[in-house]
Amino acid sequence: MRFAQIVVGPAGSGKSTYCSNMQQHAMDGKRNIQVVNLDPAAEHFNYTPLTDIRELIHLDDAMEDEELHYGPNGGLIFCLEFLIENQDWLKAQLCGGDDELMLGEPDDDYILFDMPGQIELFTHLKMGKQLVELLESWNFRTCVVFCLDSQFMVDGAKFISGTMAALSVMANMEQPHVNVLTKVDLLSAEARKQLELYLEPDTHNLMGELTIGTGFGEKYRKLTEAIGSLIEDFSLVRFFPLNIDDEESLSDLLLQIDSILQYGEDADVQVRDFDEPEVNENEDYVPDM
Repeated sequence: MRFAQIVVGPAGSGKSTYCSNMQQHAMDGKRNIQVVNLDPAAEHFNYTPLTDIRELIHLDDAMEDEELHYGPNGGLIFCLEFLIENQDWLKAQLCGGDDELMLGEPDDDYILFDMPGQIELFTHLKMGKQLVELLESWNFRTCVVFCLDSQFMVDGAKFISGTMAALSVMANMEQPHVNVLTKVDLLSAEARKQLELYLEPDTHNLMGELTIGTGFGEKYRKLTEAIGSLIEDFSLVRFFPLNIDDEESLSDLLLQIDSILQYGEDADVQVRDFDEPEVNENEDYVPDM
């Protein structure tokens, strides 16, 4: 069995930073985690990718083509569609290209897929889900990691917006899902205290803050209350705050994702027998009291 984290989120939410820090954290623990770059517009990241989509197609290829002339958003969609259509290239990079399931593939192969920052690819378009289905057919067990910048989640309206985006990705991708608040290490002490209110939110109080005092809030009170009830009653969305400067924070998040993926559960339990200490016949043996 192989394992994959599909790392998605809005542009600038810290996906590549998450991948590089998680890979380094695993290396420090003598564990091998690889990263695959599937962002055709990426310019810089702090990891060496196992596979890079830019070797197949670059965003500039779609934008500068004389027939296509796509803009940035249309170009990203085209590049992901091109990747799905040329799935044999990706399979050759990840699996060696055999048509049949690899019998000799490494056990516990663990890969992070660094995805583009165009959120529409995962909220309502089909390419993200098609990629997951391909990986599952190649013996990957997958989990979606949805990254949100914590700096934009410290007031009620933005919290609701981020929550609805997370719900859209969950509904569209139909995969095990973890929501991560990134860049917590960049928050001020006051902002961190404010953020704690939204990690286990009292949605009824939160909705009250949004609906009182503004004409817009009063007009859409029922809609806002319905959204709050959805979040509260079904416990659909919870966020995990990530501080990349804190090794314990990285460990806790990786442990949670590993548990979702059932990583390591098929491993054999290592049993070691301990022999009784040998007693020198020439010495008097005094048993421990």
